[in-house]
Amino acid sequence: MTSVLEVRNRGARLIPGATSRSAPFVLVGLALSAVALAAAPALMPDSYSWVTHTTSESAAQAVHGAWAARLGFLLLGLSVIGLAFLHRHRWGGWATALHALFGVLMTATAAFSTRSWVRGADFDPMEDLLHSVAASAMGVAFALGILACAFHQRGDRGRWWLLDVAAVTASVVLPLGMAAWPEIDGLLQRAMFAIAYLWYGAEAARYGGFRRVRGEAGRGGPAWWQRPTPERARR
Repeated sequence: MTSVLEVRNRGARLIPGATSRSAPFVLVGLALSAVALAAAPALMPDSYSWVTHTTSESAAQAVHGAWAARLGFLLLGLSVIGLAFLHRHRWGGWATALHALFGVLMTATAAFSTRSWVRGADFDPMEDLLHSVAASAMGVAFALGILACAFHQRGDRGRWWLLDVAAVTASVVLPLGMAAWPEIDGLLQRAMFAIAYLWYGAEAARYGGFRRVRGEAGRGGPAWWQRPTPERARR
């Protein structure tokens, strides 16, 4: 039988749930993805600049070393899909669907690569188009997913709403900045990725330890002894 740690805190209890056992795997996936994307520029040709060229271009078609960025996209997508499954009761249906869509689209960017920044390099126009569509839809899914999550948990987000506001604002402002200052496209897109890692990592860590449950008794014994249920998870 799994041991239970009872912690009194203003009439509440903290209990370990299923998410607490699974969240470390999500965090490891996010961390490995971040490492892969951070290392990708080092594998690029000398003409590549992490300030000017995007993460998508570090995974471009016919580019030596593109495997690192593609691996980073794949790990990020799978990690977010896993996180959406774990938090499906806490996030609600719409937020879960939107973040899962983000994960699917992120894995699609690993499968479909953009054209190279090198002029005259051969590329597949259809693959380039599919990458652009997936990347654009991904940003929309991310912003709407955060808004849906905040709405579902309204009144229960605490200080996390500040991160929600920062992430949604960045998802709108940074793409506009990329359009206005293409010479720093890579820097701005990496800032967007950093914010996405921060938001998803914070969501995984938020429920990664012990979870507070009201102290009232119910069927099957005291509340702290009972297994987490969808009703409690929504609190």
